[in-house]
Amino acid sequence: MACALVPVPVPVLLAVLLAVLGLAGCAAEQTGALLAPAAVTVPAEAPRTTGRQRPGDSDHLKLVASFGGEYRAPATLQLVSEVTDRLVRASERPDQTYAVTLLDSSVVNAFALPSGRLYVTRGLVALASDTSEIAAVLAHEIAHVTLAHATARTELELRSQLVSRVVADVLNDPTTGAQLQNQSRFALARFSREQELEADGVGVRTLARAGYDPYGAGRFLTSLNRTLALKTGTGAPGEPDMLATHPGTAERITLVTRAARRSGAPGIGVDDRARYLAAIDGLAYGDNPGEGAVRGRRFIHPSLGIAFEVPDGFAIENTRNAVLGTTPEGSRRLLFDQVDAESGQGLDAVLKATWNDAIEPGSVELREVGPYPAATALSRGKDWTFRLAALRVGEATYRMIMAAKGATDPDPAFRRWIASLAAVSSAETQALRPLRLQVVQASSTNPEDLARRMAVPDRALDRFLVLNGLERNAALRPGQGYKIVTE
Repeated sequence: MACALVPVPVPVLLAVLLAVLGLAGCAAEQTGALLAPAAVTVPAEAPRTTGRQRPGDSDHLKLVASFGGEYRAPATLQLVSEVTDRLVRASERPDQTYAVTLLDSSVVNAFALPSGRLYVTRGLVALASDTSEIAAVLAHEIAHVTLAHATARTELELRSQLVSRVVADVLNDPTTGAQLQNQSRFALARFSREQELEADGVGVRTLARAGYDPYGAGRFLTSLNRTLALKTGTGAPGEPDMLATHPGTAERITLVTRAARRSGAPGIGVDDRARYLAAIDGLAYGDNPGEGAVRGRRFIHPSLGIAFEVPDGFAIENTRNAVLGTTPEGSRRLLFDQVDAESGQGLDAVLKATWNDAIEPGSVELREVGPYPAATALSRGKDWTFRLAALRVGEATYRMIMAAKGATDPDPAFRRWIASLAAVSSAETQALRPLRLQVVQASSTNPEDLARRMAVPDRALDRFLVLNGLERNAALRPGQGYKIVTE
């Protein structure tokens, strides 16, 4: 949770709380009901809306800042830049120029701008296990640029908006205009998914032409899928709905594996694993401690000067806007964030203003939680029971929300959680260090020997296997390097 906290909008609060720790970017997965898409017809005579100026340096700086800033890792950047150059020479536009930026973010994400700027987070770099896997990600993003996907999407989106606006305003038919706008959402989502699949296919062909192992694309997406399953705690991520802008990862794995087979049998191309591991050895892993860090069940934010500890059974993740938590079976969840409060506004009023569901009559309680004034309340939804708190720490106001599936009141665990909120000691702040990747050589074939050295809050073996692209029951190769997370 960054120092400049952004409150979660009220209309999407439940979605944020109940969507368990999802990932953003080209890897995003969503769940929901499948709906039949409706076609949007854009008149041929409609004016064109593209051709605007490309993003300048100021836009680039804003984008980089929104992902935690630029991450300085010369060896990693050199490797990624060299891979990009090799891919461009094998692409359909070898004349295109690209500039790569590493982003200081733990999320697994990569994206490209039409101008040829490529962005890769350190979280994605950490997940990849060899050079062919990072090359697969870069080839996918390069394909988006060479296929002019961003321009095509902008064209369809803006022209569709124009049609619905003309129908609503000029023809004075707001009902039809609203229907067209709603239809366009489905068409744009389908269009984006088709673009992703097209970029996957072109990316694998580029990967093979550049001499990299084309099966690296499938391996990376498999690791991504397993990472999502670890975060959700359900064992497998859900399938996307018709409004998702990205296809399901399982669908993408099938497509890229089929494309790789067209290039040849497994074993073709290079994965350059040893060089890749050497380039990322020492890479920061997980949260930037200055923007809040998770250590076991404890969340610490030195810049805000606060910390708390979640109850047993919860795994928590620090995101840009909030701290989210869930139990392995997903029956209990929690959210911690900062909200704006008007001067002089009571904490009970803050709760009511920032919660878009009904609060149980008579459940609001004004109290002290340690040294902090607080208001707590109970809210019962159709499928979930919520305990809510608003607490004032200095000039800041925070919310702490715990949800339990069904009618069970999570109050006992909730009270222990909010009572743990406290100021961070200077000693704890000074002792807080970023986690890092360390490449170590295996001395045995047993993965548990290295998993025990992982500085992670839970499921150390599962996280070790995913981080190294290994299946369960896999045997290590003595003398070969593997990634572990250390303090």
